Amino acid sequence: MTGDPFNPAEPLEPGSVIGIIGGGQLGRMIAIAAREMGYRIAVLDPDPDSPCAPIADHVVHGAYDDRDAARDLARMSDVLTYEFENVDSDAAEAAGEITQLWPSGSVLRTAQNRVLEKGALNRHGLPTADFRAVETLEQYLAALKELSGPWVLKTATSGYDGKGQVVVHEADDGAAFRELEGRSPTLILERFVPFKLELSVICARDRSDSTVTFPASENIHVNGILDTSIVPARIEPHVAERAAELAKSVAEAIDVRGLISVEMFLTGDDEILINELAPRPHNSGHYTIEGCLTSQFGQLVRVLCGLPLGSVDMPQPTVMVNLLGDVWEATGGRPDWHTALELPGTNLHLYGKAEARPGRKMGHITAVAESVELALERARDARERARRR
Repeated sequence: MTGDPFNPAEPLEPGSVIGIIGGGQLGRMIAIAAREMGYRIAVLDPDPDSPCAPIADHVVHGAYDDRDAARDLARMSDVLTYEFENVDSDAAEAAGEITQLWPSGSVLRTAQNRVLEKGALNRHGLPTADFRAVETLEQYLAALKELSGPWVLKTATSGYDGKGQVVVHEADDGAAFRELEGRSPTLILERFVPFKLELSVICARDRSDSTVTFPASENIHVNGILDTSIVPARIEPHVAERAAELAKSVAEAIDVRGLISVEMFLTGDDEILINELAPRPHNSGHYTIEGCLTSQFGQLVRVLCGLPLGSVDMPQPTVMVNLLGDVWEATGGRPDWHTALELPGTNLHLYGKAEARPGRKMGHITAVAESVELALERARDARERARRR
């Protein structure tokens, strides 16, 4: 370790160690950005062969709720972060007692519980769909009467990529509650938002309270999983400005030091409602690697190490398409990357996962072009070419 780990005014010099709780694809991309800037990496993951492991200098093999393993990671690190919010908050906070943890344990606890998350947003006057926390069937049935339908019933914790939620179109006898009961101590019933677009904005906030927001991404989901991110989003300038303002307000309201991805719904009358938060790099921000002067991963490294925030200027429109394991299944495990990358401005990122399964995020393709329409066409075409072997 170098310097004083609890002195936020002292930048961490290259050669310092960034500890990452979680070794999946986001941890891998954080590590790549950190290595480019001369920093070393330690990672904690249950899988000793995680995608981040080949990039790391030190690998701690342990469960996310293993406090001793988390403390071991902290002892070899100058600063800590986490790659996703479903890590164990108690273990993360135990590690944060040894060295600095950004974003903080309190931010992690808020973001990993939808009830706490929406409650915190509403207390700061930030707009969300109307909701009720429900723990019993009786509370669920009462909430259906209090909120006009349709509704979405979700687990309060551990949901991602559309998992752990059920759309309820008309008041039922409790079937949706029984389907999700037991997956989370608390469920949350939200009024369904008839949105016309899904947006996300990633905000970076550093130790001196400076903030920058990346351009808003227009997101298209398929089966609850992000499929396509289009940047700049095809929205009016005043809507983009409002989305950026909301993301900045969220970062300030819950005191984020690091990144916060704010997922939003845009309604038919151009009202923006905040849907969910992710205090980390986000799938919808992968476009920033080629699309912006500073990527979301490089920006996080800057915050962690006490360096100035980088420019988020975007020279050209950029579109990202996800690559799921279905592409490997369709090609017998051999996607045609050669043909896919013949298209101008296309870039391939694979996450180093050993097994391709349908629905599993294996990588992504970005396309940079003179217009949004051309970038979207090339990104989708590149993915289809990869499937044709």
